[in-house]
Amino acid sequence: MNSCSVRFASMIAGLWLCLTAAEYVARAQSPGAQQKETLVPHHAAGTFEVKTAPQKLDDAVADSGIGRFLIDKQFHGGIEGTSKGQMLASGDPSKGAAGYVAIERITGTLDGRPGSFALQHSGTMDQGKFQLSVSVIPGSGTGDLAGLSGSMNIIIEGGKHSYVFDYTLPARQEGH
Repeated sequence: MNSCSVRFASMIAGLWLCLTAAEYVARAQSPGAQQKETLVPHHAAGTFEVKTAPQKLDDAVADSGIGRFLIDKQFHGGIEGTSKGQMLASGDPSKGAAGYVAIERITGTLDGRPGSFALQHSGTMDQGKFQLSVSVIPGSGTGDLAGLSGSMNIIIEGGKHSYVFDYTLPARQEGH
């Protein structure tokens, strides 16, 4: 590399560093850059109806004992809306042993706030005892539900489904 090329490359690198530093300083000095986002805890509860539809598996896993299902839900109460998702399951629930994973996207309102968000499920049943984790997928909130985090407890009694959803959202800014 000749000396002219080295000087040109050094000049470009220096310019890039100056621009990057200027952008960093501008972000750090912008209003609110030093403020931490305040998360406000909330609680929602209600009921839902669920429909599942078995789906064909790929040939590679067709004989694996894994089932795949589409999920279609209608929520009422704190959540008013619908969800669509997919579930994978295995085991024999009639013998008290099974497991499932699922992801669903809920679209509607949460305590009057419009938007959507995704939930991730992981559940097992062993000797008839259930263990279930249902959590908001980080970064999945849209609309007024951007920044949503939380977990949902699903209750099944007498063939009816209900939920309790403990969640946090960033505090609404005044004037927005």
